[in-house]
Amino acid sequence: MDAQGRGRADDIDPADQWVLNPSTGEYELRLTPSAPQSAVPGPRRATPANAGAGRGRSAAPEREQERETHGVPGTPGQVPPPRRRRGVPEEPLPGRRRSRAPEKKKSKAKKVLLWTGGTMAFVMVAATTAGYFYLKHLEGNVQTTDIGTAGKSGFSKDEAFNILIIGTDKRTGAGNEAYGDAGSVGHADTTILLHVSKDRTNATALSIPRDLIVDVPDCPTILPDGSEKIVRGTQDVRFNTSLGQDDRDPGCTMRTVKAVTGISPDHFMMADFNAVKTLTTAVGGVEVCVAKAVNDKESKLKLPAGKSTVEGEQALAFVRTRHSFGNQGDLDRIKVQQQFLSSLMRKMSSSDTLTNPAKLLKLAEAATKALTVDTGLGKVSTLKDVALELKKVPTKNITFLTVPVVDNPAEQVRATVVVGPTGPEVFNAIANDVSFTAVKQQKAKEAAAVAARLKGTKSEASEVRVRILNGGAVGGSAQAVLNYLQNDEGVTKSENAGNAPAELAKTTLEYAPDQADQARRLAAIMGLSGSAMKPGESVKNSQGLPTMTLTLGKDFKEAGVSLTAPAKAPSVDGQSTADKVKCAS
Repeated sequence: MDAQGRGRADDIDPADQWVLNPSTGEYELRLTPSAPQSAVPGPRRATPANAGAGRGRSAAPEREQERETHGVPGTPGQVPPPRRRRGVPEEPLPGRRRSRAPEKKKSKAKKVLLWTGGTMAFVMVAATTAGYFYLKHLEGNVQTTDIGTAGKSGFSKDEAFNILIIGTDKRTGAGNEAYGDAGSVGHADTTILLHVSKDRTNATALSIPRDLIVDVPDCPTILPDGSEKIVRGTQDVRFNTSLGQDDRDPGCTMRTVKAVTGISPDHFMMADFNAVKTLTTAVGGVEVCVAKAVNDKESKLKLPAGKSTVEGEQALAFVRTRHSFGNQGDLDRIKVQQQFLSSLMRKMSSSDTLTNPAKLLKLAEAATKALTVDTGLGKVSTLKDVALELKKVPTKNITFLTVPVVDNPAEQVRATVVVGPTGPEVFNAIANDVSFTAVKQQKAKEAAAVAARLKGTKSEASEVRVRILNGGAVGGSAQAVLNYLQNDEGVTKSENAGNAPAELAKTTLEYAPDQADQARRLAAIMGLSGSAMKPGESVKNSQGLPTMTLTLGKDFKEAGVSLTAPAKAPSVDGQSTADKVKCAS
């Protein structure tokens, strides 16, 4: 390689330039001098590459002639020796003996280097192969459920995402026979909608009470044989019946969440009793705190007052117990579960776990065996991406809260609840990626810059020219908006342009710089926020005139309903963050 780089290769393979030095018994690199370096034409030096090749001569006469012609440098008629290559010992002058000790030392070092490099390369290849098969092994642990169109087909690192975490009361796994309802088909016993913001500065974990009264919609369910069954919806039923009842799958729970909150879960992760036991054991236990000593005969939870570390059966008893905290209802149990999950998050993200290979392997095994996910998350590489994105969120900005509820007015005895008056505000904040914790200064500056798009002069409604596309809203929405704009708001230069090329999560208004006045007027009419306004280039309408483009996204509700995102999230009773340690009482 070096010879070629210096213009001395002369079609000689570099490997052939290593020759045996009879004086030392070692192989050395001998370079053939190039033409410009030879002051006087001289005999060609023999190398393994040219010895005896093509001229009918043996290598011996050439080596003999070389010994005769090489003399002291500068002697007339003598060819100087080849320039010494960096790292190769200098040839001794005539009459001087070569010192062999340093050469031996370097030779040993060279051999050690070669052996070490070869061994490391082998280890890397072996590790890569083993890693590949281990990932496949982990992938085999994960169970998947095809939920059809209820969720997304993949995972994007560049978008906000919503994952529905479902804990069932199904008695699966060894040692769980005594837990849960004896005949349960696996209802949604514990449900958390986890929203992770687009910029990964914050996340919100919204607990949905199992006794919340909801309308479960019709649910297309894919059966084990691949056929599809429509499970008919039911009205005024407990939320937990959205799973398991009448063969409803997790996709039905996702559809129910969307119907209640307006937020579309992208994926789901479902776990049973074993998940709590195996995950807590894998990380070496989770620290919990109780305000007073607990001795619950039903859940078999026994803890002293203050902090304790629980794992396995004790951890499961902690999240299941209801009779030891608050008013012994499900809402108080949810608070305890949120405190437990906060502690588990802190333990999983701690340096003690992340720098311990043994714990990481145990955690990977436990997590993959404990989870059932949709096919969009079925690959271990995708689950790893989700975990890495979630890891970017500081624990101080992970907010736990519960759907605001009030007692069900249709029941005289307190047993079920309904969404309270502040519920829609909470749902709207989450849907619009608004943090329930302090927003970073940089994010505040960006929000101010976006809001500035709404400031300035506005055109008259009759001057606004816009084409309307349906990009994920309910069918017929584009026509409904067209009717609203023309008949109620005087935007007569508008037209229905059909469906957008792709679905959008959010409604957008694209406009050229010279259409900013029109864009501000239309934003005011539609109730659009500055983030919905997308400066760009105008397009031509059906008459060939420049026009703006309004694309209705999945967040569109109906014509006349504002789409402006809230400036800040509402305060919710009982909300907490994952970095705080609280004692259950």
